[in-house]
Amino acid sequence: MNRQIKILGIVIMLCYFAAFLKLNQIQVLQAGAYNDRPENTRAQLRDFNKPRGDIVTAEGEIAATSVVVRSELRYQRAYPEGELFAHVTGYYSFRLGSTGVERVYNAELTGRTPSLQLHELSGFFADQSSEGDVVLTLRGQVQRAARDALGGNNGSVVALDPRTGDIIAMYSNPTYDPNVISANQGEEAVDVKTLLDAAPSKPLLSRAYQERYFPGSTFKIVTAAAGLTSNKVTETTPDYPVVQSYTPPLTTRPIKNFDGNLCGGTLFVILQKSCNSSFAQMAAETLGPDPMIAAAEAAGFNDAPPIDLTRPATSVYPTNFGSLVSTPEGAAPVYEDTPALAQTGIGQNDVAATPLQMALVAAGVANKGRIMVPHVMSEIRARDGAVVGSYADSPWRDSMSPENAEILRRGMISVVTDGTASILALPGFDVGGKTGTAQLGLDPPQSHAWIIAFAGPTGQAPTIAVAVMVQGVDGASGSTGGRVAGPIAKQVLEAALMPG
Repeated sequence: MNRQIKILGIVIMLCYFAAFLKLNQIQVLQAGAYNDRPENTRAQLRDFNKPRGDIVTAEGEIAATSVVVRSELRYQRAYPEGELFAHVTGYYSFRLGSTGVERVYNAELTGRTPSLQLHELSGFFADQSSEGDVVLTLRGQVQRAARDALGGNNGSVVALDPRTGDIIAMYSNPTYDPNVISANQGEEAVDVKTLLDAAPSKPLLSRAYQERYFPGSTFKIVTAAAGLTSNKVTETTPDYPVVQSYTPPLTTRPIKNFDGNLCGGTLFVILQKSCNSSFAQMAAETLGPDPMIAAAEAAGFNDAPPIDLTRPATSVYPTNFGSLVSTPEGAAPVYEDTPALAQTGIGQNDVAATPLQMALVAAGVANKGRIMVPHVMSEIRARDGAVVGSYADSPWRDSMSPENAEILRRGMISVVTDGTASILALPGFDVGGKTGTAQLGLDPPQSHAWIIAFAGPTGQAPTIAVAVMVQGVDGASGSTGGRVAGPIAKQVLEAALMPG
């Protein structure tokens, strides 16, 4: 009997000990996760009845703040600039949750990180609050230039520092006003979000990093990188034939140059003239699938960029071109879908990219082949202004060797000095670019107008890389990218390089 009592006692003690461990795990180790659960109404009530840190631009301009309101919830979020930063800050709503920086840096904004709590303890006797401010990498002047230049066009602009990955501007249109969704009048906020969700233009999604599009001829930079990396393309070889079109193996359908133009030559010439025939032949016959897949993935395709924002889309390059058909002497192997491979060489077929991804392609060329992790957070500051955390710049991809990046850097500069991106020229700066017109196969013709670029003081490393995409432009000519997207990119470059 005594033995049974002892066993029962031990079992009870073990149960108490297990419960103690579980409570500590929940209250200490998993506290942050439980606090951040949308269904945790108690945590939400607590958070909406205390101030929340500000989100500010690199210059200190307030993009999001907490204001006192007369309701059951003492505080609600306010966005002084309305739609300007909406796709970066996101929204913070009692009924609808959060997105963007509001979600990613929720622990910092509510003061629940160890660094902020330690700082609060150090200032305990000064009655210091613990919420933290998030300082963005975005520059308000450049963001406004992006918005104003894009105007009423559907599309997006991304500008970043290729040396660090700092996002300088990220604007998308259509957009929305986060003040309405973040209002504490719950039913009104729900109704507005329902309407926005149902809108065909999808204003809640950022076209900059959450939507994919045919990149068109801007992708020729990746095709050229594949050629250089494989050692099958140099500055002087091959010398592609000057033709109006190119017909890939296994099809009778030609890939035409815009407007039936004669086009061909060596690498810099076909970049300057944006020769569809040459880059399609490069992908299909000079290279084949493996070098193309490798170069695309080295640039970031088929992997979501690790940006500190919610739900970034993965840019896509196809990896299956069917079975091997033949291995011609002196040319790349022919696969069942070699005609599709040729189309991918000019950024069509199943190639799809976010504007952020194409900005990173330009940034890789500008930064000696290295693509840095893109990010929008610069620093975390306590309420007394002390810096308690900062973003540690880190590499994401080596898209090509420094030597090949230098070749493409000069090649893209030649596209500005002697080719389709001449509109980007700025006195006192080395500017490189590549235009793109992604045909949508519609009748009447429509296309996405693209341009990617980088720039920096003459003779120095580039300090900015840009991608502009204007969606659904009427017509589809070889000049569409430079004519439509070019002026937008130039205004953004001027705002970043020549602030005034």
